[in-house]
Parts: sequence; C-alpha cells; structure tokens
Amino acid sequence: MANSPIYKVIFHNQHQVYELYAKHVYTSDMYGFIEVEAYVFGERAQMIVDPSEEKLKTEFAAVKRSWIPMHAIIRIDEVEKEGAVKVTDAKGQPGNISLFPSPPMARPSGAADD
Repeated sequence: MANSPIYKVIFHNQHQVYELYAKHVYTSDMYGFIEVEAYVFGERAQMIVDPSEEKLKTEFAAVKRSWIPMHAIIRIDEVEKEGAVKVTDAKGQPGNISLFPSPPMARPSGAADD
C-alpha cells in the first residue's frame, strides 16, 4: 500500500509567510477557505533548534484543523516527505500597511441578479 500524500502549504499570515506540512488539504464548505488537517512536523534528529520551527510547533500543537483564506495561499505542493517547517517575514510590505482584503472571486459586470 502506498504512503498517504503529504502536502506543503505556504501562506501569508499577519506579515509573515508560513510553510507547513499536512496530510489533508481540501476546499472547505465555507466559501473562500481551504481546510488543512493533520499537521506533520519532522522528527528532531539534530541538536540544533530552529526558533521559527519551535514557534510553529507550539502554535499548531493543539490545532486539529485550520481554515485558511484562499487569497492568503501562496502555493500548495504534494511532496515525497515532510521538511522543516518555517515562518519568515514577508518582504516588501511595511509593518503598518496591510493589503485590503478582496473577495476570492469577483462578480462579472452585467450579471443579472437572481
């Protein structure tokens, strides 16, 4: 039997870029969201501790499922095995300026109301 796939999910969260691994990623019943379940964190085989990895392990330790807005997703890849999770600062965005949230899909102009 083949191993279940592992997905690398990269997304924006409060001026930072999160890179996590999960076993289940799918479109949510809540419009405009992606559901991410069963987070995978690599086994600690080294003596060096990465602070960003420890921060993510702590932040997502008790999380069963996350709903991430589609417009925050950068990329989702199916990978052979998990790697190191990380959080980095988003480049090019000043800390006091945020992008205005936009709807995931714009309604075509001239569309008739139901």
